[in-house]
This record gives sequence, structure tokens and C-alpha cells, in this order.
Amino acid sequence: MLLSLFYIFLSILAVIAIILFVPVLRRLIVTNQILKMFRKMLPQISQTEQEALDAGTVWWDGDLFSGRPDWNKLLAYPKPQLSDEEQTFLDGPVEQLCEMLDEWQITHELIDLPPEVWQFIKDNGFFGLIIPKEYGGYGFSALAHSEVVMKISSRSGTAAVTVMVPNSLGPAELLLHYGTDEQKNHYLPRLAKGLEVPCFGLTSPEAGSDAGSIPDYGIVCKSEFEGKQDVLGMRVTWEKRYITLGPVATILGLAFKLYDPDHLLGQEEDLGITLALIPTDTPGLNIGRRHFPLNAAFQNGPNSGEDVFIPMEWIIGGQAGVGQGWRMLMNCLAAGRSISLPATGAGAAKLAARTSGAYGRVRVQFNTPIGYFEGIEEALARIGGNAYMMDAARVMTAGAVDLGEKPSVISAIVKYHLTERARQAVNDAMDIHGGKGICIGPRNYLGRSYQHIPVSITVEGANILTRSMIIFGQGAIRCHPYILQEVTAANDTDKKRASKIFDAALVGHVLFSMRNTMNSIVYGLFGKYMKGSVPENSPPEIANYYQQLTRLSVNFAFLADIALMFLGGALKRKERLSARLGDILSYLYLCSATLKRFEDDGRPQADLPLLHWSMQDAVYRIQQTFDEVLSNFPANKVFVWLLRKWIFPVGKPYSPPTDDLGHEIARIMLEPGEARDRLTSGIFIPTTPGDPMSDLEEALKCAIESAPLESKVRNAVKSGKVTAQGDKQITQAYHLNVITAAEAELLKKMKELRSRVIKVDDFSQDIAYEPFNLSNQSALAASTEPELEQFEPEQVTQPEDDASENPPISGIEQSKLFESGQLSEIAASDLFTDTKPVQPNSENKEIPAPDSETEKHKKPAPAEQATTSDSAPSGNKAEEENQQSGDSNADKSQTNQAK
Repeated sequence: MLLSLFYIFLSILAVIAIILFVPVLRRLIVTNQILKMFRKMLPQISQTEQEALDAGTVWWDGDLFSGRPDWNKLLAYPKPQLSDEEQTFLDGPVEQLCEMLDEWQITHELIDLPPEVWQFIKDNGFFGLIIPKEYGGYGFSALAHSEVVMKISSRSGTAAVTVMVPNSLGPAELLLHYGTDEQKNHYLPRLAKGLEVPCFGLTSPEAGSDAGSIPDYGIVCKSEFEGKQDVLGMRVTWEKRYITLGPVATILGLAFKLYDPDHLLGQEEDLGITLALIPTDTPGLNIGRRHFPLNAAFQNGPNSGEDVFIPMEWIIGGQAGVGQGWRMLMNCLAAGRSISLPATGAGAAKLAARTSGAYGRVRVQFNTPIGYFEGIEEALARIGGNAYMMDAARVMTAGAVDLGEKPSVISAIVKYHLTERARQAVNDAMDIHGGKGICIGPRNYLGRSYQHIPVSITVEGANILTRSMIIFGQGAIRCHPYILQEVTAANDTDKKRASKIFDAALVGHVLFSMRNTMNSIVYGLFGKYMKGSVPENSPPEIANYYQQLTRLSVNFAFLADIALMFLGGALKRKERLSARLGDILSYLYLCSATLKRFEDDGRPQADLPLLHWSMQDAVYRIQQTFDEVLSNFPANKVFVWLLRKWIFPVGKPYSPPTDDLGHEIARIMLEPGEARDRLTSGIFIPTTPGDPMSDLEEALKCAIESAPLESKVRNAVKSGKVTAQGDKQITQAYHLNVITAAEAELLKKMKELRSRVIKVDDFSQDIAYEPFNLSNQSALAASTEPELEQFEPEQVTQPEDDASENPPISGIEQSKLFESGQLSEIAASDLFTDTKPVQPNSENKEIPAPDSETEKHKKPAPAEQATTSDSAPSGNKAEEENQQSGDSNADKSQTNQAK
């Protein structure tokens, strides 16, 4: 009996094996049945959706989706680098352009770029960065394009947008790939020389994010044109808005749907989305009015036309380009979206990092640089960590484009995450700057960036849409090794061919899922012991990150397959679930770029805090996002519990970055150094005296240099040797030989620089227009430089123990004492003007009178400085006595400030 049952079991296995391993039988019995079910589950895919799915290429995102990232392959990609010609352009014309830009003048006084700036941009070929040299352009790499936009954006968002749009989604990019030879030869040289100003019209009032539904249309017809009869063309009617450079454009790229009711081109009537180039002086074209997006001064506005006749030759690609417009747009967006907006995001974050660190060291409250407070350190750590990871992703993505990739999913990742992280960085910078950040004016180097951030969030695919529908929605099909083949087969009308394609994809998909299912639990239990996932020669301090990312990649591939299997086409409507899965894929990509940056930079040890913070923050976010996906997964609770245990069998192992790590990053940003320079490399750093950023940079260096002198004078005050108040302390300290003449001059210089840095703009009662720009600031700065008296030391008898009473204390020692709670003894002050009065002693009754300049800069009493406009917290123990002494006047001072 048992033997019979055994034979029956073997027979069943044999039948199953024959069915599974004989392709013809497998397709007939298994595959075709599953294909029928798959077609019912799969939502109908429109032509525009299919063209979007087919656009671009799959690069490192495919490795991450596979659950088997090859780290050696990633690190083997060459480090993206600029050519000598590209670097020369950055150091020359780009630097010159930045020096010409005054964002206050541009956005407040002119509401446009000055005429000389427009001419400089045109004359120096800024519109031809991507145009090949044979057409008169520069033919720059994607990396150079990114570097140019980033540098300009750190100085002026208006100028950056003006330069980036013609080099992104615009006529030049479309002509290069799809234009006829005649179109290329005519337009590209003119665009490169600035003889034409281009714009491109896609968005309509009724078609924003759903750009494929544009109502603008053209009807194929014949008409008289330029004196010729029966010219084949079309009459186009459209209404566009939000078109950058539109008000000043000479050539308009236009997207519309083309119809052929009279069958002049063939049997089809609905020909699809088509792109055309139309000179803006064409009769019937209405253009020139402007939008005013959040006070941004870049040219942007609507345009329209009704029954405007254009000849067939104006279609991009000629008659062969009819109906090919959406495919053209999707392919160009895949590359263009990888460059421009990520560059502006990185530029904003670097500007925030550079200025916030310097301001945190120069601005003093409660006798302490505000950057030493833990609340400010927390914000500085976020700015620094985000800037480090953002620039890594920017450079690696540009490098992928230069390798010939058109990474459609990665372009969505960097567009979304770099603009969102830029928003976070600028918000943190505004918090650190406090009142300095919110008072707009020519001295404010952050306000316009803060104001214009929503523009980058909105354009080229609104961020909500990009996150909830594109990154995973498109990534699940494009990056998954088998789903695109399955979808293609399901939409194939040839049943025999569809069966073969689907069968091959299905078998591969089953094996793929089985492998990731097993690897998910194995890596969850033993991942930290599996050295095979670590690339060769990886330094030990970062080897664990490769292990963590490999495990999380396996978990992602496993969970993505489960979601696709359970939800099928309904996943398209589960936008929050799709968004979270997209976040996991995005963080994996950002982490990959961060590790590659560290390797490409030569593993600088000073950058390790930035690397650790950004990696730990992202890995922790991935873990939490997995938890959110599982908590909201639409399945049986027992099944979800099993999924959770499968992915995290021993609990959630990852933690966010520690406070100590944030402290290390803050110290990098608070002092000049190579790590700080690498973190903010590529942005414009002005050197013109009187420029607010130039003053800030000089003040930072001066603050570091003068810190020991401030400590020396403070010790003399505490010992009773120096008894004067305010600026008179410097003069008395000099006459008592506590400091030298040169040191006294340095302290007075620090006083003046700090005053210029913290100063904000004010206007007349009605905020009337007052001409003021940075071009005359250098002269103003020179005229307001403190005229330091020529100190000639007097012979003053000093106590024998003077040296021991006033030992010089370095800035580093001062920082360490602050951290240990001893700052009350040597805290840095704003030139010691907040010190309680000390009664003069009988030995020093004669105090030399201060010069008139120092008298002008007397500071208020301590209670008057503890106002709500400052960023630093008030809970520092070192300042409790000063704070208590001013309590009686606090309400009054705040009331006066409000008035």
C-alpha cells in the first residue's frame, strides 16, 4: 500500500516536472491561464503612459530593485570630472557673471536682469552650453552644465533660471535629438550665440501635472503663407501659462494635439501630440505678458494663439515628427530633469551651509557664539548632512548622463529629493539667522532663496505627484527585471508572441521572487556577518553600510513583489503606499551616491562625520518607511505580522544619528577648513568689500583669530585690571599693555565686522522705493571702515603676575571649556560689552578717552539683548546670572522692540 502511494506521488511529481520544464506544455497549461488573469488585473495603459514607460534607460536603480546591488560595479564607474575648458569657463565667464549679479536690484528694483547682464549671458554663450561645437556652442558635459547652474543659483535664482531653461527642456535639446538638418543648421547656431531667446510651452490651464491631456490642438490644412498658395500646414489654437522666458522669447516651442479630419496626411485623424517651433512675431501669436511667481524676477508668462497657421516645416523633425511629441518630451525630460533642478537644490543647500556656519560663529548671544548651542547644532547638522548627500547624488546622476544614460526614474528621484532637502536646508538656515533672515533687503543673502523654493518644488513635475505616482509607479515597471516584459506581453495583440514573452518573464520572475524571499530572512538574521556584499578594499569604518544597504535592497525587492502581487493594478491608486515604496528606492539611491562620493574624493577622514550622519539618517528613514508600509498594508493582520517578522526578524536595528555626531558636523561648519570648503565647493563666494557674504566670510576668519584676544581682555576685566565699559575696554586694555596695538586694532575690526554682519535693512515708513544695490556697497564699506587710532603703548607698570592672570586661550580650548560647562569663566563675548560693571580701583583712575568711533557702537544692557528675534536658546547656565539681572527690564525691552 505504501509502495503504491509512493509511486503515485512520484508520478504526480513527474507530471508537474514535465509541465513546468517543457515550455510548450507549460505555456499551454500554466502560462496562458496566468496571462488571462494578469490582463484582467492590469489597468489599461494609454499611449502617453506607454511612451513614458518606454522613455529613458535603467541604470543603478535597476541594481537596487534587483536585491543584488553590485557595489564593485558602482565604484568602478569613473569619477565625474570637468575638462580644462569647462573649468576655465566656470572660473572665467561664470565667475564674472556672478560678480555682476545683485539679487536685490534684480528682484526689487528692476524686476528683471539688468540689460548688461542679459547681453553678457548672450555674448558669452550661456544659452549654448549643451549645443555641440559644430553649431557654435560649447558642447559641455552634463556635469559642467550642472556646475554652471549650481554656481549661478547660489548668487541669483533669477539668473540661474534664465540660463538653465534654454539648456534643459527647450528647443535646443529637442532639435539636437529630433530636428531635421535644416532646423539644426538654422536654429542651433543662433541659439548658441544668443541671437534667439527660446522658450517651450507645455502647461495649459486645464493640463498641469496631467500634461498628456493638453486641450491645445492643431488642424491639418492648406493655406496661403508668405505669398505662397496651398502650403501644407496646420491651424493651431492654444493657451499656455507658466512659460519661462516666454515674455522675452523670440522662438516658441509648442506642444499640441494634431488632428487630420480631411486626411491630408493619411487615414488617421487623431495624430497625437506634436511639437513645433514658432517665431514669436508670427501673426496671431499673443505673448509678452508676465506672471510674478513669489517675487521671482525671471521672465515667465502666458501665451496663446487662435487659428494660427504654421507650415509643416515648423514641426520638430518635419512631417516625420507628427505625433511623436510625447515621446520626444519624455526622453528629453529623463535627462534634463537630472541636471537643472538638482543643481539649484544643491546650490541652495551649500549656500545655507556656508552662511549658517559662519553666522553661527560670528553672531554672539549670552556671551557665546550661537553655533555653540545644541539647538543650533541640531539645525547645522541637518544642513551639513543633507548638503553632503545632495551633492553626491547630483554629481553621480550627472555622471550617469555623461555615460550615455537617460535615467528616467533616477531623474525623478533627484528632482524630488534634492528640491525637498533644499527646502529643509534653507528653512534651517532661516531659523539660525532669525531676524537677520526674515528682513528682506540688499543685506539679506537667504531671503530670496527661501521665497523661491516653492518654484523648484512645483515645476518639471510637482513634487507630490513625483513622489506618489512616478518614482515607484514608473520604477516598479522600468526597474524591475521582469515586470516590463510581462506588461508588454499583456498588451501584445499577437497571442502566440505574447505567450512566449510572458512565459519567459514569468519563469524568471518566480525564481527572482523565491531568491529574494529567502535572502530577506537570511540577511535579516546573518547580514552583518556576510562579507560578500562588501566591495573590495572597502575601509572598515564604512564596510557596514554596504552590508546594510544590501540587506535593505533585498527587503525592498521582496516587499515590492508582495505589493505588486497582492494589489496588481490597484497599486496605482494606493498612492501613499506607492510613495513610501518610492521613498525606500530613493534613499537607497542617495546612500549609494554618498558612498561613491566618499570613495571618489579619496576617503578624506575629515569628511567622515558628514558621511556617517547622512548614511545613518537615510538608513534609519528606510527602516521607518518599511514600518509605515507594513502598518498600512491592505492585507490580513496575521499576514502583515509575518511580513514584519520576515523583514525584521530580530527587531528594528537602526538608529538615527547621535547628538555627538551632529556636534562634529557643527564644528566643521563653524570654522574655516578643508572639510567646510569641500562641503560648499562650487558656489559663488564673493570677495568684494561690502558684499554681505564677503563681510560674513571675513568676519568668520576674524572671529577665529580674535577669540584668544577676547579671552585675554575678559580675564583682565574679571581680575579687576580693566575697569572700563563697552568699547573703552579695548583702549584701556591696550594702555595697560594687556594687548598690543595690533591686537587692539584686530578687536576693533572684529567689532565693526560683527556689526556689519548682523545689520539688517530698514526703509521709510511706507516701505518706499529706495535705490540701493551692491554695486555701490564696496565704496560704502570703505567709507565706513573704522579709523583705528594709531596706538602708541604707554609705559604702564604691570603687576608681576600679569602673565599668569591673563593667559591667552585659543578658540579650540574655548570650545572645549564651553562643552565642559566652564564657559562662564572664559566665554566669548560680543567685545565684552555685556559684562556687569566693575567698580574702578584706585590704582587706575586715569583711563584714556576712547576715540569717537568706538563711542558710536555702545551696546545695550544684557537684558535688552535677550529678545525673541534671536535664534539661540536662553537656558545656558553660564549666563543665568546675567539673565536674572536683566529680568526686571525684560518686559520693557521687548515692548520697546515690538513698538
